[in-house]
Amino acid sequence: MDRKIEKKTWNSKRILTICGVVVLLIVIIFAVRSGTGKSKLNEDAERITISDVHKGPFQVTIPENGTVQPLTTIYIDAAEGGRVEKKFVEDGAMMKKGDPILKLSNTDLELSLANQETAVFAELTQMQISHTAAMQSSIGKLNQMADVDNAFKEAERIYKVDKHMYDQKAIGLQEFKKAENEYNYQLRRKKLTTQILSQDTTMNRQQEQQAKEQYAHMKNTLQLMRKKVEDLTIRAPVDGQLTSLDAEIGQNKAKGGNLGQIDVISGYKVRVDIDEHYLQQVYVGIPGTFILGDKTYKLTVKKVYAQITAGKFQVDMQFVGKVPEGIRRGQTLQITLALSDETQAVLVPRGGFFNQTGGNWIFKLSPDGKTAYRTDIQLGRQNPDYYEVLQGLKPGDKVITSSYDNYGDIQELVIKK
Repeated sequence: MDRKIEKKTWNSKRILTICGVVVLLIVIIFAVRSGTGKSKLNEDAERITISDVHKGPFQVTIPENGTVQPLTTIYIDAAEGGRVEKKFVEDGAMMKKGDPILKLSNTDLELSLANQETAVFAELTQMQISHTAAMQSSIGKLNQMADVDNAFKEAERIYKVDKHMYDQKAIGLQEFKKAENEYNYQLRRKKLTTQILSQDTTMNRQQEQQAKEQYAHMKNTLQLMRKKVEDLTIRAPVDGQLTSLDAEIGQNKAKGGNLGQIDVISGYKVRVDIDEHYLQQVYVGIPGTFILGDKTYKLTVKKVYAQITAGKFQVDMQFVGKVPEGIRRGQTLQITLALSDETQAVLVPRGGFFNQTGGNWIFKLSPDGKTAYRTDIQLGRQNPDYYEVLQGLKPGDKVITSSYDNYGDIQELVIKK
């Protein structure tokens, strides 16, 4: 008798097929969730910095180092080149105007002075000789003029007497003509002698004037030469403190070379180096502050130097109100420059997060503080302490502001206490 064989519903082949389908579905679901779901990362609360977003006063400021300098500095240059022969004072000495600082020696200059002095003395001697000769010539011509004048007067007297006698028929025409001719001769002689004397006098005056001018010019040149030799002794141009003295015995200093400077101790200013990025934002009148001890002092920009060197430009700032006691030249101050007026803004503290996000997003904590998720934000201006929040956060929010170096593309952080 035949027995009916029942067909098995869950045979091994069918079970294996079903298991394969289930595994495939699981893989597909996992892949889909990995591609579309949020990736998470557990993070220890002690390893992150959680900051509060708040609303408060905001001002764009930049911190820069400033160096204290005297209000006025007079540079000392070598008016004439030479070898350093003697130092009268050392660097840092307090000087009075006219006090000697250095003495230079210049043999060529000193020899030129001696030659110029000799030339001046020779010119003076020659001028005196010429003056004596001119005087003697003038005396001779004056004596000659006296003789001519006397002869003229005698000829004139005889002429007048003979003319009267000729009119009275007391003498003949020949005797009268002789007297007349003598008179006319002496008259012409007197005029010629007078003209010569006048020309000689004028010429002597011109020569004497030219000699005086030449002598005066040579004396001025001599004075200049003496001034040059005197300038070999370097003196303080004003009262103040000698600084940056660069000279040692035996050194040769070129004409015009800098030897040092005199700081006029009448007040101080602060020279600040600022990144060229802020050139258009910095102008005369911008305020600044610095802390010295336990006090805050105010400054204001007095002068802006537009020249850029090594990516920086300089400004001079003056103290507003009282100058700190005990401040010294060369002292470094940490200056905070205010580049804007103070306004109210939503603020988030600065932190390492900005390096990875560029200020475009941030991890914002959930209300219970157990998770943090990416939130798109927009930041505006900044100062050393805060970023200005334009969009994406509101006062009271908590955010992670520490570095995001290890987060990669993580979308959500699970905060572990």
